[in-house]
Amino acid sequence: MAYVAARGGEAAILQSEQLHQLLNAPLSLATVRMIEASLPYLVDRVMGEGSLYAPELAALALAQTGGDLYEAVLLLRAYRSTQPRLAYAEPVTQTELLTVRRISASFKDIPGGQILGPSLDYSHRLLRLDLLDQDNQAHSASAPPAATVSSDAPVDEVPPSYDPSPLAVADWQRSEGLLAAVPEVPLTDPASLPDLTREPADFPAPRAHRLQALARADTGGVLALGYASMRGYGLAHPTVNELRLAYADVRLRHPVTGEAFSIGRVRVSQCEVVDTQATELRLGYTATLGWNEVKCIAGAMLDLEMDAPQPHPAHSEEFVLYHTEPVEASGFCIHYKLPHYVTFQSGLDALRDARATAADTPTEPGDAQ
Repeated sequence: MAYVAARGGEAAILQSEQLHQLLNAPLSLATVRMIEASLPYLVDRVMGEGSLYAPELAALALAQTGGDLYEAVLLLRAYRSTQPRLAYAEPVTQTELLTVRRISASFKDIPGGQILGPSLDYSHRLLRLDLLDQDNQAHSASAPPAATVSSDAPVDEVPPSYDPSPLAVADWQRSEGLLAAVPEVPLTDPASLPDLTREPADFPAPRAHRLQALARADTGGVLALGYASMRGYGLAHPTVNELRLAYADVRLRHPVTGEAFSIGRVRVSQCEVVDTQATELRLGYTATLGWNEVKCIAGAMLDLEMDAPQPHPAHSEEFVLYHTEPVEASGFCIHYKLPHYVTFQSGLDALRDARATAADTPTEPGDAQ
């Protein structure tokens, strides 16, 4: 394709960027702090799709781009690519998570119990219009009080009533013979695992690449394909085996003593779905940085569906992983805004030639008029 410079050159581009910034709120530290504190789920989505757990930087990316998710993810990934890798964290199992929310649609009673945690699933979807009218004191008084959190409580503190290590539902199902046992594999050095951020995926993709791709996939793309499968285009009708929102300790090994120690906690979400339409339960899984329930449920559904011998797009691993990649997909879509004058004119010339050829071709007596 041939591209030409925008009319006005560099000066026009700078003016366009300044106008974009002018239409947004002034970029300030206070704005970044407000986004980080008041929009945690949006920040989590940017961190998950950006493959970088950095709430402050994700909030900065959102403020800097005016809330454009794809631009924010691109900024975060671009920053991530400039940072050195200092160490590899130790693997974390489900039973080591500090669980805040844990529900199952497969069983009413599960080992460790169900933990409702933070959720709007059972709330009335009503706009708090009273907040737009501060003078409407009567309406404000009748509104349900907002939940309050002590300012002295640590952000990552987990209430002591929560079980920090409930047994995974899938592990219980394996003990009952409902799921196939996990194969015995030797312990793997985290540094030896394939890394999708540094090397492209081949197909069929290694399991690590598939899970990494789903972890940082576009939430909307995963939802669209997952929903299509749920509506009947897929082969499975799964049940949520277990959905968790939790904190995970990031544990490193001391370079001298070799002892593992925690350098902090990150928010993580994971989901397992099971399908009963087979001789034994089949399991689909997705996990991601931050708390993003919809993406994990839809992603686990796609993990279950990929590679099925049917023509639906959700059954093709290559189709799913390529077309739910947010930066690649949005970048290719956005590039259509750039000048395509030469290619379009070439297409017009071919169209005119085809019309002229058709007009000059004599019509046979038996041809339809």
